[in-house]
Amino acid sequence: MKLYSYLNFNGNCEAAFTYYAQVLGGKVGDKMTYGESPMADQMPAEWHSKIMHAQLTIGNEEIMGADSMPDYFEAAQGMSVLISIEEPEKAERVFAALAENGTVKMPIQETFWAARFGMVVDQFGTPWMINCDRAA
Repeated sequence: MKLYSYLNFNGNCEAAFTYYAQVLGGKVGDKMTYGESPMADQMPAEWHSKIMHAQLTIGNEEIMGADSMPDYFEAAQGMSVLISIEEPEKAERVFAALAENGTVKMPIQETFWAARFGMVVDQFGTPWMINCDRAA
């Protein structure tokens, strides 16, 4: 079994995945727009360039996502995407990049369980937790 995070966006999935690939060192793989799909003729013309499905690979991990139709989009609530990073400096760099034009919920800092931990909602509305465990 494999679990994936599937992120829904309000029309900015392509920009978000491009940014995540840059920040997290990943690569956008499979990507299909609504206009490229078999249901293109059922979609409003302004949605033909929006993402119906995208995949981002980061090392051995994947995140998937899409632009939700306006009547179906709901902002993420009650969840976060957790990134575990081994080096404190890298954790701080990733946190700072995700916080750019976003909202810091908990500044990245040392905690009783982690060398670094922070919470942020990025500029695309995705909530993240960055965790860097203490050295063993």
